[in-house]
Amino acid sequence: MEIRRATTVAELMAAEHLYDGPARPEWAARFLAAPGHLMLIAYVDGTPAGMVSGVEMLHPDKGTEMCLYELSVDEPYRRRGIGRALTGALAAEARGRGCYGMWVGVDTDNAPALATYRSAGAADDGEFAMLTWEFGDEVGRSD
Repeated sequence: MEIRRATTVAELMAAEHLYDGPARPEWAARFLAAPGHLMLIAYVDGTPAGMVSGVEMLHPDKGTEMCLYELSVDEPYRRRGIGRALTGALAAEARGRGCYGMWVGVDTDNAPALATYRSAGAADDGEFAMLTWEFGDEVGRSD
């Protein structure tokens, strides 16, 4: 397995099967151009087997932290340590960027995700509620 940072739209599009839905080249380009956004892709025999995306978050009184936005490992490659390795690689990238910490929101009933993050050194920070606003399918999703 090899973990590499995605730097091209083609790399992001080739990993589309790891996302929740279809990727769009214009969104992939925008992702790559956004400061503080990154995606690491794990390759097994040249095939994208997993990915983790992160977003730096900066606040005037806290400094910069990394949000682990999404982690995905393709079904045939699960339970091989790829998720843990990707999480560790993102944490190392966050440290290298000067982030004071990293966090991820996880559903409390998502045992595989909780086990992966804990095995990568994360500590439980307690339960919290996540509230969302929906603005429609296309609002904010185009250039």
